[in-house]
Amino acid sequence: MKILFLVRHAKASRDDPSLADRDRPLNKRGLNDAPAMGKRLAKQAVNLIVSSPALRALTTAQLFADQLGLARQSIVIDERIYATTADELLALIHEVDDSHDCVMLFGHNPEFSELAGRLAGKGVDMPTCAVARFRFDVASWADVGQGALERFTLDKPEH
Repeated sequence: MKILFLVRHAKASRDDPSLADRDRPLNKRGLNDAPAMGKRLAKQAVNLIVSSPALRALTTAQLFADQLGLARQSIVIDERIYATTADELLALIHEVDDSHDCVMLFGHNPEFSELAGRLAGKGVDMPTCAVARFRFDVASWADVGQGALERFTLDKPEH
């Protein structure tokens, strides 16, 4: 059994137009939503967190890690999650070491909604800080997306 969480970064600020896209921080709502959503998942036995290098995604991952009781230093930053495609994200998932049974990826739209929809077999809209949870009846991450989806849920912040 493999459990995958796709987490879209929390709401980011657009207040400083001089900042590069990668350097945009979370705004007040994002700083509130991320710990709240992470707390909802506090009992999950997450083995691996992989984040986009963009500040808004990494900060979201750190705030989730705090709620999950995981060290922020254990977060793996992977450039391939920033400005990517759903196909590239799936390829990254297929490379995850099979010793990890529960993995969280933190990234961006439209790629996360597209991948979530592909894995769920239906349209999925992931607003900021949404968490898509997939449970696959597979022994290897390489088999994710091959039709072995056992359960899908989508959780969103309450506004």
